[in-house]
Amino acid sequence: MPKNSKVTQREHSSEHVTESVADLLALEEPVDYKQSILNVAGEAGGKQKVAEGELDVEDRPAWNSKLQYILAQIGFSVGLGNIWRFPYLCQKNGGGAYLVPYLVLLIIIGIPLFFLELAVGQRIRRGSIGVWHYVCPRLGGIGFSSCIVCLFVGLYYNVIIGWSIFYFFKSFQYPLPWSECPVARNGTVAVVEPECEKSSATTYFWYREALDISNSISESGGLNWKMTLCLLVAWSIVGMAVVKGIQSSGKVMYFSSLFPYVVLACFLVRGLLLRGAVDGILHMFTPKLDKMLDPQVWREAATQVFFALGLGFGGVIAFSSYNKQDNNCHFDAALVSFINFFTSVLATLVVFAVLGFKANIMNEKCVVENAEKILGYLNTDVLSRALIPPHVNFSHLTTKDYAEMYKVIKTVKEDHFSALGLDPCLLEDELDKSVQGTGLAFIAFTEAMTHFPASPFWSVMFFLMLINLGLGSMIGTMAGITTPIIDTFKVPKEMFTVGCCVFAFFVGLLFVQRSGNYFVTMFDDYSATLPLTVIVILENVAVAWIYGTKKFMQELTEMLGFRPYRFYFYMWKFVSPLCMAVLTTASIIQLGVTPPGYSAWIKEEAAERYLYFPNWAMALLITLIVVAVLPIPVVFVLRHFHLLSDGSNTLSVSYKKGRMMKDISNLEENDETRFILSKVPSEAPSPMPTHRSYLGPGSTSPLETSGNPNGHYGSGYLLASTPESEL
Repeated sequence: MPKNSKVTQREHSSEHVTESVADLLALEEPVDYKQSILNVAGEAGGKQKVAEGELDVEDRPAWNSKLQYILAQIGFSVGLGNIWRFPYLCQKNGGGAYLVPYLVLLIIIGIPLFFLELAVGQRIRRGSIGVWHYVCPRLGGIGFSSCIVCLFVGLYYNVIIGWSIFYFFKSFQYPLPWSECPVARNGTVAVVEPECEKSSATTYFWYREALDISNSISESGGLNWKMTLCLLVAWSIVGMAVVKGIQSSGKVMYFSSLFPYVVLACFLVRGLLLRGAVDGILHMFTPKLDKMLDPQVWREAATQVFFALGLGFGGVIAFSSYNKQDNNCHFDAALVSFINFFTSVLATLVVFAVLGFKANIMNEKCVVENAEKILGYLNTDVLSRALIPPHVNFSHLTTKDYAEMYKVIKTVKEDHFSALGLDPCLLEDELDKSVQGTGLAFIAFTEAMTHFPASPFWSVMFFLMLINLGLGSMIGTMAGITTPIIDTFKVPKEMFTVGCCVFAFFVGLLFVQRSGNYFVTMFDDYSATLPLTVIVILENVAVAWIYGTKKFMQELTEMLGFRPYRFYFYMWKFVSPLCMAVLTTASIIQLGVTPPGYSAWIKEEAAERYLYFPNWAMALLITLIVVAVLPIPVVFVLRHFHLLSDGSNTLSVSYKKGRMMKDISNLEENDETRFILSKVPSEAPSPMPTHRSYLGPGSTSPLETSGNPNGHYGSGYLLASTPESEL
């Protein structure tokens, strides 16, 4: 050892010696490390603690109970998409046949990656930025991208909660305001609103009364003041729920996570008692097997798995980071995934039971309207009465009688049948009418509820359920933003949370213009999906291929007390990355083949028309996608060329009088991290990353802790000067 080194100078002194890691790595002579007490700190001279048997010295908040944590994860993963997106995809993609690709992808992608996020969050006890900086500093940009995607989703998601709040307050009246078309008085003549007459009362209320929608995304139309107030209320509720972190949001979860199941159970019982409910449920479970081979169906199923479990958002990691190290996250992953799938199926049963009832109502209405047309043709001798079967009674016409009569008329009047304007009035046609996304909740379901006895009660319950489902997901989304930022930059929790809500409200005004619904479509269908897929792929790669699947499995064994199934090893290592790579490729090809667009409501036609996004909207869409994934390559390049410190240069080592340090000059390059961060198997790892990936508990530690009762060591860090704070 050089004679002028600090260690040599103070070998026999009674003072503490503090050396930088860079200086220690240059030393050459052996020392008696068994007699040393090692402390790793973020800054020389800072507050240091010798932790014996405990490496995580931060006073991190924790869940009050396991139930509160499980409810938080359920509240985040079970959201509005379970109520309307999953049933819509079932209806669109072959009914029961859609469940096959969804279940397969849930098993080989969803559950393994959900378990992975739970495990890394619980093990490292940081938000997404800290976790991925720890696992692989060069891929530390994953955490920042997760925060951006959470911001994008939170901006429009709370707008949907605002819509639910609007409908909730409108439900306290009888009859419901969307049950009938408005009538305008022109002197003594009552005129039904033409836009409503051409469509339906619920469709008119949604597009005109609620959204007051413009004809295209290019027509802003100004702010919708009703929805602006509802958005303000929505952000106020979210802000109050998350302002204190899990101390406040955890209590909210007891109601927001459990109440929707009470409502779903009530709707299921009520729905099964409705006339035609069985028709809807049978239609759902009748599989169209050709759909199972459609790549588009598999792509949509995979996207639904990502959104359903909240993969890549950072909310799962944030919630699990408040767990104890010995929590059984393996069980949690299976439990939450099962409850999520069960909720989706339960919601689909409710939706199809109610839609079966609605389809029967609409089919009977169709029969009545067309029967009146036939009577008119009979009275004007356009049709002969000989065409009508003798047993048909127009005063009590059944759908079976009408179908028989329709078939006879179509056969006899084949040449001129189209001029009669008769509809077949088939129940299957009504059941096949798929209403996408928000339309399922705010048009189809609301229309069905107008036919319920005590319809205002059911409407209040339904929209209160939507508000709570949205609130649970928004709490997780906000945690995906606030937890990593607070962990990394040590900003005041309350001030930062309130600032986020205020900022999001003003940016969210974009979505409460008259054209705002079209921007919701842009953000929901396009801006978050592709970046989210990239994030999940890189998370998998960072753990399985860079950090090392074997090391990760060893750490899980240490943390859980048992070794997880070998199944996860192969899923993380091979199957999941391959499937997600195929999914990403398919998504990119889909965007190239089918230009992005949206369904616009044309007031003059009182109908929807599919329009492509204009050039400026396409530029905005591409910008959003680039902004979401940009932190990943930026952080990679900066750290690859050492333009951004990973924090290793700020580490220091302290040791006491007369106690020598082990010779670390002969350590191989990959052993430097072991020297700094090695531990005994019973201890948890330091949550702070080094400039190389932590090698895990399965590796041999160069520090021995046996032989002398004083030969223990601890690892600490300064909260204000951690490596993450330099990002």
